[in-house]
Amino acid sequence: MTIPHPSRRAFVRGLRQTAFMAALVAAARPLSAATPVPEAASLLVPGPEDGAIARFATKAAGAFARGLVQAVALRVQVVGGADGITAANRFASLTPADGRALLLLPGVAAQAQLLGDSRARFEPRRWPALASSLQPVVLAGRGAMGNATPIRVALPGPGTPEAAGLLLLELIGRRCQAVFTAQPELALTQGAADAMVLSGLAAQRAAAQGLTPWFAFDGADSARDPAMPEVPTMGEMLGEIRGEPARQDLAMAARAVGAALRTRALIVLPTLTSADAVALWRGAAQRWAEEEPDSLEAGARRIAGSAAADLLATLCPTSEVTLAYRDWLLRRFNWRAG
Repeated sequence: MTIPHPSRRAFVRGLRQTAFMAALVAAARPLSAATPVPEAASLLVPGPEDGAIARFATKAAGAFARGLVQAVALRVQVVGGADGITAANRFASLTPADGRALLLLPGVAAQAQLLGDSRARFEPRRWPALASSLQPVVLAGRGAMGNATPIRVALPGPGTPEAAGLLLLELIGRRCQAVFTAQPELALTQGAADAMVLSGLAAQRAAAQGLTPWFAFDGADSARDPAMPEVPTMGEMLGEIRGEPARQDLAMAARAVGAALRTRALIVLPTLTSADAVALWRGAAQRWAEEEPDSLEAGARRIAGSAAADLLATLCPTSEVTLAYRDWLLRRFNWRAG
C-alpha cells in the first residue's frame, strides 16, 4: 500500500527532529572528564592530492582541530578519485566509530548512491552530519523562460545531477528535451540549446554570460540562496505538488539530485559514534561554519548543526523516492546505472 505523501513527509521530518534533538541534548550536557578527546584524528578526502577539495579539506581540518576543547592533530588522508566513492567505501567499511575519523563526502558521491551505481557500497543515511559547504545552483537560459516548446536543456549526460533541471521542468508542466553535450556552454552559444545548469560562481555570474536564472535549487525549507535572493527557488516553482504519489516522489528526487550539485563537501562521522564524540565535533563544526569562507570557497556558504543534518536527509531520500527517480531515468532516457 502506498503511503500518502504528507504522512511520509511528516514521518521523515519526525526522524530528523528526533535525531537532532538527541544531538542537542548531548551537546548541552556538560562533558565529563571521561569524554574522549582524541589526540589525533583523520579526515578522509577524495583526491587528487593537489585538487581543490583536498586544499579546502586541509584548511577545514585545521579549523575543526582548533575548535575542539583541546588541540587535536586532524590529518587529511586523500583516498581515491574526485567522485568520492572510493573514500566513502573505505570510510564505511574500515572506520571505527571512536571519533577519530571523519569523511568529506561530495554531493556527487551521494548521487552515485541514489542512482544505484554498483561502485557505491556505502550507506550514508545514519552518518552523523557535522557541517557542509554549499554552492548556489540554477537553471538558466537566454531571456525569460517564456513559452518556447520544447525547452532544450544542455546536459552532460543522463546520469549527471544536472538532469534535475529537466525533471523539474517536466514537473511544472513544461515540454522539454535533453541535449547531451560535453560542452553545454557551447551548445547555448551555438543555439543548439535553450538552457543549462550553472553552479557556484558561474551561477552568480549568469548575467555576465547573457543568461537569466530561471530558478535555484534549494533545501527542504525552500529558502532562497542568500547570494541570489532575487532568484525563485525550486520549491516556489513547484508549489504544493498534488496528485499521484509518483509525482510527489519525483519532486523530492529533483530536490535530492539538486542537493548533490549544491553540496561541495559534507563532513560526517561514522555510524554509531558516541553522542559525546558527536557533540564535541559538532561544536567544532559550528565554530567553523561561523567563520567567513575563504577564497577556496568562492561563491559558497557554510552550514552546520540541524541544517547539515537536513542536507544529508535531502541527499539520501526514502527508497520510494530513489526508485521513482531511477524509473524516470529509465523511461526518459532508457538509462540505468551500471
